[in-house]
Amino acid sequence: MFARISWTQKLWLAATVCGLTLLVTIDKPAKNMLVGSAVVNAANDSPSSTDSRLEQIKARGFLICGINGELPGFSYVNAEGNYQGIDVDLCRAIAAALFDDPSKVKFRDLNAEERFDVLKSGEIDLLSRNTTQTLSRDTDANLDFTPPIFYDAQGIMVNQSSEITELSQLRGKTICVPEKTTSYDNLQDYLKQGSIPAKILALDDREGLFRRYEQNQCQAITGDISQLVARRTVLANPKEHIILPEVISQEPLAPALIHEDSQWFDIVKWVTFTLIQAEEFEITSSNVNLYKRSKESIVRRFLGFDGTLGTDLGLTNDFARRIIKHVGNYGEIYERNLGEPFGLQRGRNALWIDGGLMYSPPFN
Repeated sequence: MFARISWTQKLWLAATVCGLTLLVTIDKPAKNMLVGSAVVNAANDSPSSTDSRLEQIKARGFLICGINGELPGFSYVNAEGNYQGIDVDLCRAIAAALFDDPSKVKFRDLNAEERFDVLKSGEIDLLSRNTTQTLSRDTDANLDFTPPIFYDAQGIMVNQSSEITELSQLRGKTICVPEKTTSYDNLQDYLKQGSIPAKILALDDREGLFRRYEQNQCQAITGDISQLVARRTVLANPKEHIILPEVISQEPLAPALIHEDSQWFDIVKWVTFTLIQAEEFEITSSNVNLYKRSKESIVRRFLGFDGTLGTDLGLTNDFARRIIKHVGNYGEIYERNLGEPFGLQRGRNALWIDGGLMYSPPFN
């Protein structure tokens, strides 16, 4: 079954990402809506700022997670009125590790322009919002990025009638791009490097950007491929638009934190690795309890039956079991949010043993 959702308008999204097919309908909740219909007010919920981030979250009793809220497969509201997606499930996995309860997380919808300011203000504990990890963001913006949870790429979409089949043919054309994003910076670099004299039309308003593209005010539009193929389906004539085979850049999408607390950074990082390692061990939400009988020391240490890896991290020793029990492993999360509903294959997001980029450092 496909989740049905809707903005002020109802959309059907059908697309192909790296040879994969998407199909979804969408409903947008009120801004900053929380699952259960409460609204996040971090200023009133936060304990003393002198506490560590982990202590603040524990005293507050829930995690505050910044998300997109409008991106199917990553973070959006499903037909039941609940947030769903890979970015959402990462936040729930962290809540499970902390509280043994994945529901103890509040979600705040953030746009591309405000996301970093809100994160740096301390209003949220974590930004899990399809954000590209870059060196400048990791340093100049005073951010820390944990391991990528999805590997995307930046592409360019054009109308077939333009007869543009490769990026070099963009000479003299106008290209639409969201401003204040890595897509904008990458486009500038690409045009300069290729000596392509194209014009750039940059707007923060994504809907307005695509309207201008449809009106031929720009002859091409660029962004993450996963977003281009989704947006293409709401154009008047989706089949008239193609995404060129060349890519401008690779886009590793990763959660972000502020530089403030190495323990909190380690927790988010190792929760992510837990999801990946659990899949490699073939430990799932349905069989995790069976591993109580395991004789393998590496598995027993991973699940907290032996050793003190959890308490060394500031969590309970059974934190991995909590995560897997409530949220599943990375493969389950991917299949639930992208595979089963949209037919999206793993590609670069497969485990390393299957030719992908996903792997975890040792749990020892």
